Amino acid sequence: NPEALAKTIQKAVRASYRLDKVIANSVDTVLSVYAEEIKAFQKMIKDLDKAIEKVVQVTDEEQILRSIPGIGPVYAAGILAEIGQIERFDNEAKLAKYAGLSWREKQSGAYASDNTPLKRTGNAYLRYYLVEAANRVRIQDPVFGEYYRRKYQEVKHTPSKRALVLTARKLIRVIFFLLKNHQIYQEKR
Repeated sequence: NPEALAKTIQKAVRASYRLDKVIANSVDTVLSVYAEEIKAFQKMIKDLDKAIEKVVQVTDEEQILRSIPGIGPVYAAGILAEIGQIERFDNEAKLAKYAGLSWREKQSGAYASDNTPLKRTGNAYLRYYLVEAANRVRIQDPVFGEYYRRKYQEVKHTPSKRALVLTARKLIRVIFFLLKNHQIYQEKR
């Protein structure tokens, strides 16, 4: 709530030190401008979401992606726009590589590192949509949530990022299978 945020900031500023009347009035003016900007941005976001929903024709692919809990019209539109035709990809590994969700192998002789960095190649927009969608899906789908928790507990170094990217990788497998076979997502019961 922008008004509550502005009042909280105003109260904190006034409690921290005494302000001259002129400065206090300018702080009030600036805060009211920021509150109005926040309201305007929130309205613009709502309008854009509605416009995206109208632009995305209700295609079979869009319905397939929206059947996955946590994927709404914006993520579905973004993922479909970046993937294009699923027939371009022979398997889910090629789709993952296209999205930039594959890992470099770090090894030397018999040594193989446990900490392998994510390749930063591929379609950055698709990677963004998939990782953000995976974050929503893990919250709404218990299978993805359990997978995320399991991957989170496997390592000590940046577990949340790693678990989220691995969950996005799992989401790619599901998306590829569903789009390739024209099936609606069904949760495990």
